[in-house]
Amino acid sequence: DCRSREVDLSCDQFSTMARSKMMAKVRRGGKKRNGPQAPPEPRKKRVRPDKKDKSEPVRPQRTIETARVFDDTLVNGQDPEILEDERTDELQWCFDRSKDPYILLTTDYRPHTTTLQMVEELSMSVPNCEFHPRKTEDLKKIIPKAIERGFTCILVLNEDHKRPNALTVCHLPVGPTAVFKLTSFKRSKHIRGHGRRSHHRPEVILNRFNTRLGHQTGRILGAVFSMDPEFKGRSVVTWHNQRDFIFFRHHRYIFKNKQKVGLQELGPRFTLKLRTIQRGTFDSKFGEYEWVHRRHQLETVRTKFFL
Repeated sequence: DCRSREVDLSCDQFSTMARSKMMAKVRRGGKKRNGPQAPPEPRKKRVRPDKKDKSEPVRPQRTIETARVFDDTLVNGQDPEILEDERTDELQWCFDRSKDPYILLTTDYRPHTTTLQMVEELSMSVPNCEFHPRKTEDLKKIIPKAIERGFTCILVLNEDHKRPNALTVCHLPVGPTAVFKLTSFKRSKHIRGHGRRSHHRPEVILNRFNTRLGHQTGRILGAVFSMDPEFKGRSVVTWHNQRDFIFFRHHRYIFKNKQKVGLQELGPRFTLKLRTIQRGTFDSKFGEYEWVHRRHQLETVRTKFFL
């Protein structure tokens, strides 16, 4: 009985295979016939249903930036009033190239290794920059000494939990002073494919500082670098503002041909967010603040930006 069942199963499998082969022949058109055959019909080109017509206007993608709340302080860089303010502000000496910036770089008391690593990166990226340990001296006492020695700006790196968390930019001798929150610091050696920095003065790009406050912030950051670049070095520093976060990038470029340009990042990377702008030099007790970031009062809408 078992042998007869196995024979029956094998017969069923054979008949199933023969039936499938016969149906495949029918689908292909049966047996090949002798004589001339009709040419095959041209294959129709498939049209992707998701492919849009190029003639139709492209709808702009809705993002937080495109839904930005209108701000009355949005300005054009060529506005006569803005140009007049630039001619009379405290940083015009840098932008008219009357002299080069001379930077004093210091830290908080007893800085950690990570903060010292960022000091090393900044001193290599910012030309004409000197580092002096702060020790226990107060910043208000350092400012008159720096003015006597001819420094035009003081950069102070503060830290918290052994990580750099703030950057103070104090321009000399009459200010202004800005305090930024510092995040996302990344050393050059941790950037894939990074290059070596040279001693040449880089070009400076201030991107997307569109409001009056943003225009002032961009000039405060731009005055850290010289506005007389050495094009032989082919290096460029970018301060890019996006959603009130200011990204620092340092690249070297090379022209491959008339249409293509290659970029190599030199580093470091870090991100800033404006906290305060103060008139004059740094004075936390009696200083006159032009703008202070108050999160619970200002950041009530996600699409509201200030820079």
